[in-house]
Amino acid sequence: MTLTIVLVCFFVLLALSMPISLLLAATTAVYLIFISHTPLTSLVQQLFNGLDNFVLLGVPFFILAGNIMAEGAISDRLVAVMKLFVGRFTGGLAMASVMACMLFAAISGSSPATVIAIGSIMMPALIKEGYGDRFSIGLLTSSGSLGILIPPSIPMILYALVMNVSVAEIFMAGFLPGLFIGCCLMGYSYYTSYKHRWRSEVRYTFKEGVKVIRDGLWALFLPVLVLGGIYGGIFTPTEAAAVSVVYALFVELFIYKELKFGKLFGICRDSAILSGCLLFILSCAMSFIWLLTVEQIPVKLAETIVANIQSKWLFLLAINGVLLIIGSLMDIVTAIIVISPILVETLTRYDIDLIHYGIIMIVNIECGFLTPPFGLNLFVSMAIMRRSLVEIGRAILPFILLFLGCLLVITYIPKLSTLLPELLLR
Repeated sequence: MTLTIVLVCFFVLLALSMPISLLLAATTAVYLIFISHTPLTSLVQQLFNGLDNFVLLGVPFFILAGNIMAEGAISDRLVAVMKLFVGRFTGGLAMASVMACMLFAAISGSSPATVIAIGSIMMPALIKEGYGDRFSIGLLTSSGSLGILIPPSIPMILYALVMNVSVAEIFMAGFLPGLFIGCCLMGYSYYTSYKHRWRSEVRYTFKEGVKVIRDGLWALFLPVLVLGGIYGGIFTPTEAAAVSVVYALFVELFIYKELKFGKLFGICRDSAILSGCLLFILSCAMSFIWLLTVEQIPVKLAETIVANIQSKWLFLLAINGVLLIIGSLMDIVTAIIVISPILVETLTRYDIDLIHYGIIMIVNIECGFLTPPFGLNLFVSMAIMRRSLVEIGRAILPFILLFLGCLLVITYIPKLSTLLPELLLR
């Protein structure tokens, strides 16, 4: 009966278009007042407890670092280095775009920031070199989604908090799947470029090449500093986020000198607004998770699923279908912090590694970022590429199919996600 009331309340408020943060808090309040008869002060306590975690300090820092780099010159230098190494090959500029997205993802932790930073630079360059308009749009929009899979990643931090797993382990687990999807995108870029005879005329003299590498060293060192510091035990993921902000500011203001002090207020304001929204949603969601735990809803759901689906592999296929739909309808924060706790008991029954499931979920959400009509990356691409949603939706279709193929490989080869954490951290 409790489950029915909670679900009815949840979906009625959802149908009324109530903001997700207020929806979660209101559902919890209804439970406290009409079912458990607990004072509403308990809701306030749960809202506070939802943010009382050291790990969450990393979220605003990674958001700020990503915004600083998107406004500055670090992304330009990364693109230049990638063009130097692969630009002269068939499809070289397209492959350089993918590699630049992967590197920027490794220092920003944000998918929209990756699309904005790399897409705004590479879209004109690809068109100028004769690459197809539709291909260029699809490639940059899809490659940008690697921002949430290649560590460090803000969604990974949220998943680690909600599911009580190690941030370092979930970061490490994202490397091989991210590299795998990136290589698939580069392979598709080469195939398409070879088919259409797209070949860049990018050429560098030795002196020019040395200058590009020298200028790019400061940008290339940032992922080494952040990830090397985490896995070398020098600092925690939260401290790494703060280090990335300090380093990005230093490089942009005093080395490249293309980011002006006047822009810092706007960058900090936008970062603060986004961080505040994100943390408020998380606080409300943690109170909802407390409700689920108290009523043992995940346990009851697990018993029902296990009784009806005997095969672990069939369950994974079914959950992929559900997550794909959720990823295309919900924002990433809601999907992670609402759906993950509900399934935790079911995952345990099927003996599915929580780290592996985390990667599966994030890849599904990546696909959701690319799926019309609500995919976030589609709207970002509309803004920077000045195309309609229909045009971008058509351009992204072959890349969605590519991502779905990669998703199946990642789902049914767990070692792709768990190998590095098992070898290095367990």
